[in-house]
Amino acid sequence: MAVIALSTSQSPARRDLSVKTFLPLMAPAIVLALFFAVPMGMMIGISFQSRDAGALTLASYSRFVNDGLVLVGFGRTVVMSGLVAVCVTVLAYPLAYYLARSTSRWRTVVLALAIAPELAGVVLRTYGWLIILDDRGFINSALMWVGVISEPLPLSKNLFGVVVGLTHVILPFGVLSLLTSLQGISPNLERSAQILGASRLAVIRHIVLPLSVPGIISSLLVGFTMAASAYATPALLGGAGFKVMATMVYEQVLFYLDWPFAAVMANVLLILMLGVAFVGSRIESRLNQNLHL
Repeated sequence: MAVIALSTSQSPARRDLSVKTFLPLMAPAIVLALFFAVPMGMMIGISFQSRDAGALTLASYSRFVNDGLVLVGFGRTVVMSGLVAVCVTVLAYPLAYYLARSTSRWRTVVLALAIAPELAGVVLRTYGWLIILDDRGFINSALMWVGVISEPLPLSKNLFGVVVGLTHVILPFGVLSLLTSLQGISPNLERSAQILGASRLAVIRHIVLPLSVPGIISSLLVGFTMAASAYATPALLGGAGFKVMATMVYEQVLFYLDWPFAAVMANVLLILMLGVAFVGSRIESRLNQNLHL
């Protein structure tokens, strides 16, 4: 009887296949290591250094926990980012739904207008909102000229102005996130529900919205993370008294030259965004699993 011996060693062809598989990933991995992992590691190391002597210490972290102004800025960052995320998602959803379902020739024009704000710089768009929302801006001047108000409304140099400006900046990203999700929902489901007697509002409420929850979560995550790390819009529309984590890191680096404390605030901001992204991705993954059951 013939005996066939099986070798457990990997064949050269299979080894070559493994190398060819991972070879395209080497360049992105090197770029990520050089421009993300190494700088992040350096920033973490700086956060444990003393400002003067350079010795290892937890003084900067202790200062962050005990500094009331910094904690207020951290809380303001969370509130601002949450409001921007909600506003972006609410405003982007009907526009994304129209783009996903429309067959009109105006669809391309609407899509171009939705993405058009990204063609201008963030500073330029922020200055545009500053002209509109300022005490002597377009809105207050028009309302005072008509006689509706006798003194300017506080539309800028506060949370309201910053949320408006950031919503305008981040809105195209919310539209694209929701558009991808809504395009994955078959229009036949909506037509079938309407044939069975469901109203348009009922179809959107019971079919479209539940199936597009992953896209909604993606839009919320994009809005939150981009707003939390924004600097130009809070600095210009919020004014000197509106402190968020990004503006405080800028001040610590350039004005106070306290790099360890700035690194601590940057690390906390990064942990915040990673935590929100992790929770959102877990919720999105669970929802996707439930939809496929």
